[in-house]
Amino acid sequence: MTLKGHNLRVLREISATEASVVAMATSCTITLTNNTDDASTKDDAGMASKPTVVSKGWTVAVESLNVLDAAAMLTAIKNGETFKLVWDETEGTYNHSGLAASYARKGEAYLNDLTLNYNNRENSAKSIQFSGNGPLESASSAEYQTYTTPSESAYTKGQYVRLFLSNDNTAAASAVIAGATTLSVHVSVTLEQVSTKDTQGDWIRQEITSVNFDISTSALVDAGETITSSVAGKKLTDLLTAYENGTPVKFQIANTSGDNQRTKGTVIMSGSVIITQLTINAAVSTTATYDTQLTGYGDYTVAA
Repeated sequence: MTLKGHNLRVLREISATEASVVAMATSCTITLTNNTDDASTKDDAGMASKPTVVSKGWTVAVESLNVLDAAAMLTAIKNGETFKLVWDETEGTYNHSGLAASYARKGEAYLNDLTLNYNNRENSAKSIQFSGNGPLESASSAEYQTYTTPSESAYTKGQYVRLFLSNDNTAAASAVIAGATTLSVHVSVTLEQVSTKDTQGDWIRQEITSVNFDISTSALVDAGETITSSVAGKKLTDLLTAYENGTPVKFQIANTSGDNQRTKGTVIMSGSVIITQLTINAAVSTTATYDTQLTGYGDYTVAA
């Protein structure tokens, strides 16, 4: 029998015999890299190169439909936390129990890139990427017992997570983007290699030197909707004004409910942003839309 993709999963180690899968994952990609230098010298006849390994690195990327842990992911990036990752063959009712396969490996990694997508009439999703910090070890000596159980209630529809903006960098973010259709949040870190001559082995060690975030959203120029909610909405005119001012505005990304999905619930993240790009799209025989790119200004706050 060939191994199917749903039976090879990325897990987070909790203890020597316990790990938790990335819940509701749809794909994972594990990349191992040997960095080489050409060791050819004048003593070598011919013109062929002779690469030798000088350092090793690894990355793990996972796609998932679970965004309920967004706050935890955002906090981990902000605090520079590392994860103990494992990849292994799995089995069981939900493919959650590790088998300690011969190719199973574990190691420490930074969460260096996170994208959260909240699009209208779609299941919300996240893309996470980890960058290894130090060596990989065999994970074949222990069988991991996992405990995360998927649930239908874990799905989040994109229309129930919205972006709120203010008019400036002092007032609270209280108005949604009217007629919005997409919302994407991207957070990344810059990693700098800190391996020295004192570092044993070939594995690369890294540290975080900066954190950056950006937000992108699309909306209809004129939605033509009947709005019964009392929550104000930002339209293209308002975004143009903010663009022309060129100054930061407050933002919040929050779960919503109620009339027109405008009643703010749990806040996922907040802070300040500046509009760096505004694109208006008006092709013949299509609905006029506009795209807004906002770049983080200063630090972000999780769940407030």
